[in-house]
Amino acid sequence: MPRIRGASIEEHNELVWADLAEAMRQLLLERDYDSINMGHIAARAGLARNTLYNYARDKSALVLALTQREGRPAVERVAAIAARSADPAAERMREIIVAVLEAFTDPVTQLMLRPGSGLPFAEVPKGPDSPFHAIVVEVENVVRAGIARGEFRDVGDVHLAVELLSGVMRAGAERIGRDPATFAATVRAAREIVLASLVHHPGQGPSAGRQHARPPAME
Repeated sequence: MPRIRGASIEEHNELVWADLAEAMRQLLLERDYDSINMGHIAARAGLARNTLYNYARDKSALVLALTQREGRPAVERVAAIAARSADPAAERMREIIVAVLEAFTDPVTQLMLRPGSGLPFAEVPKGPDSPFHAIVVEVENVVRAGIARGEFRDVGDVHLAVELLSGVMRAGAERIGRDPATFAATVRAAREIVLASLVHHPGQGPSAGRQHARPPAME
């Protein structure tokens, strides 16, 4: 019987998942994702290959589980920021943008952005199974609170607005993944774009955003 690490099975499993995440990070520094297989991951994590299949049936399932686990701290951080209802909505949004983009500095989390990976990021904000679905819900709550308090303009369909703005965040995350040195500049740009879409502009009333958004009538 394999040796159990930690004081319980639960603690043992947490340690194994941490080893798997670190193994994936190391492998991604050494080789292309497509060339990594379950044998590579098991060997780097110090597991028998058969043992690894107790945690995931294949590489895609393993990466999905890893991104879900590695995304938890960001979800908790965003929830804590969103819960500060006394703070201005714009201030909370700025902090949420940093929290989300910081999460994507992790090579494991970056795997969600791989084209054709089948991972849930492509479903945000619709997919409740996505590791970041809870973040989308919190962002929608902050936007609604900002509108109710007159801090944000009335964007109409909040769900759609956040869905569109999630594209900005994805682009920022992809840029950071390509070049981590661009993190600070990407955060600044993401903040400017997101807040410019939500905050009242001079001379703009609460419903002006929707009025200006209407296309001119066809003649």
